[in-house]
Amino acid sequence: MDEVDRKIISRLQTDGRTTLEELAKYVGFTSMGVKRRLQRLIQKGAIKVSALMNPLFFKLFPAVVLLEMESAEVMQKLLERFKECPRVIQIFKTIGGYNLIALVIAENQDTLESISIEKCSLRSISGIRRSEFYPIGEIHFTPFLPIREYLTHKGKEKAPCNVDCKPCTRYINNKCVGCPTTIHYKGTL
Repeated sequence: MDEVDRKIISRLQTDGRTTLEELAKYVGFTSMGVKRRLQRLIQKGAIKVSALMNPLFFKLFPAVVLLEMESAEVMQKLLERFKECPRVIQIFKTIGGYNLIALVIAENQDTLESISIEKCSLRSISGIRRSEFYPIGEIHFTPFLPIREYLTHKGKEKAPCNVDCKPCTRYINNKCVGCPTTIHYKGTL
């Protein structure tokens, strides 16, 4: 990353709607020169331009989940099971006491509790030695997160994690809004 790439990236992080003309003035290139640089960065997988969401604006409840897995196989099984889950924003593999750290989201406090303890929880699969669940109170520096809205409202009978919300006691008792990918969903995502 040279100084021009750095300027383009930092400007887009500040305002993703910056025009090529504005970027050109900022970095001292022509619009075509900036366009080529930007295309190269995108094509090489160095950056991605996308919409981030402020969960607090949408009255969503984020949480961090720490997981210590028994084996690489269990870790892979978990990653595969939740890869299409719109509630899981990101999962990070780590080296240390916990193997995975996940950032998750829910529409209300009750649903957050459900995704902490129910069958649809990251913590529900066998092979997890220990886990911790921390609801997030405040977000500092930037409130914007890559919430996977594009995975919601698919009209499925069962969730991507293969859980059926309909017979769940918490869902029946309105303590959970269900999975955003299913026809049973009662939430706002």
